[in-house]
Amino acid sequence: MESTVKGKILKGVGGLYTVSVLSDTVENKEIRCRARGSFRHDRLTPLAGDNVILSYDEKAADDDGKFVIDEIVDRKNALIRPPMANLDYLFVTMATASPAPILSTVDKLICIAEHNDIEPVIVITKCELDEDKADELYRIYSSCGFETFKLSAVEDIGISPIDDFIKQKLPTRTAAFAGASGIGKSTLLNRLFPSLNLSTSEISRKIERGRHTTREVKLFPLSDAADCGYIADTPGFSMLDFKRFDFFEKEDLPNTMREFAPYLSGCRYTKCSHTKEEGCAVLQAVKDGYIPKSRHESFVELYDILKTRKKWD
Repeated sequence: MESTVKGKILKGVGGLYTVSVLSDTVENKEIRCRARGSFRHDRLTPLAGDNVILSYDEKAADDDGKFVIDEIVDRKNALIRPPMANLDYLFVTMATASPAPILSTVDKLICIAEHNDIEPVIVITKCELDEDKADELYRIYSSCGFETFKLSAVEDIGISPIDDFIKQKLPTRTAAFAGASGIGKSTLLNRLFPSLNLSTSEISRKIERGRHTTREVKLFPLSDAADCGYIADTPGFSMLDFKRFDFFEKEDLPNTMREFAPYLSGCRYTKCSHTKEEGCAVLQAVKDGYIPKSRHESFVELYDILKTRKKWD
């Protein structure tokens, strides 16, 4: 047996990690293990999605092969909430209705993904409830350069295009679905990946919000092949808060709006905030219809939040 092997953390609960082992010499392809105590000294916490080196330790207390996590390697990015690492794609998901989308929250997710070098993919669910709204949302985000899908998992509408995208793009990559509760993430994932068998809940008619049915971050391998690609249904993305989490500064915000890029160098003032200045090329692009009005409204809202946030918030 190899003394060290490579793996990817699929789940971590209470200091016990489930790791997908990328080695033919280890009998169990998914093992449970703990991390070396040195991680506590380095203040580095292993996360779901981390690529790790496992070392064989005869003295380890666990029964699944006596391996421990010895090293974290190739961490591309890491998110605080939900706690996970090395995301390549974020499927930003919203419903056309029940619950109605809050575009500022959607755009906040997109900005955070862009800043962390995560490719946003826009998914519009429940399109059968309001076809006009679905078309409007599709126009907004596809015009900004995002891969955008509109579909209904219940009515089996528009599933093939996103299924083809996943089969083409996700092998060797890690992706997560994000959005508010009740928009149909688990239903869609069950439709795309029947073997996941994720739990779902009914929408509360009274408050138009679903119960949180996902309790932890867990990555699901797309196949039995080594490093096949992983998908995660994750809690917490709908609770992101710019005031509490140090994602980036207001100066970085324009670069997280990809449709702003052609206009950022055309403003009259070099320190233009792109919110209200005369001679702002971004504002002119909004007026001319090249930048969706809702996206700029989200930008202004997020800018105001970041502008008033203290460094120690």
